[in-house]
Amino acid sequence: MEERLVEEFIARRPDALGRAYEQYAPQLIAVARHAMGNAAAAEDCVHDALLRVWRTPGSFRPERGSLRAFLIACVRNEAMSTLRGSVRRDARERRAALLDPPEETTREPLDFLDAERVRAALARLPEEQRAAIVQAYFKNRSQSEIADHLGVPLGTIKSRISLGLRKLQLDLGEVRAT
Repeated sequence: MEERLVEEFIARRPDALGRAYEQYAPQLIAVARHAMGNAAAAEDCVHDALLRVWRTPGSFRPERGSLRAFLIACVRNEAMSTLRGSVRRDARERRAALLDPPEETTREPLDFLDAERVRAALARLPEEQRAAIVQAYFKNRSQSEIADHLGVPLGTIKSRISLGLRKLQLDLGEVRAT
């Protein structure tokens, strides 16, 4: 039974992920719960880890070990990443709480001509770079969210944004800072 599940998992058969979950869920949830200390967070962690594995064909290689061991390692890694992220987020929130509130400032109204120049410069960018920049700066999405939304690797999004911003900087030259 294990051999057939492994073959179907590698072949990405539609029901293989569900069958792997059914077979290994108790162990996977136990690993996640041990790391995270919370049943609901553990279930979310297992779900996220399995989806990440499923979206990455070729990540499981049977010559390196069993499917069970691979999934346990993936769940443990997901739990550790989640915990590290929450620790970093908590630390940022604590530091932000210690900061003095910003002074009230009056902002200079946006110059209509500068706004038009920016719109025109954006329109001249290649579509991929423009789409990534619009998602980041006008829809306030993180680079990871943009990568998921557009279905491209995170590194590609980072490159597109970086190249696009450099092109905008060259195109716009000296734009008055507000």
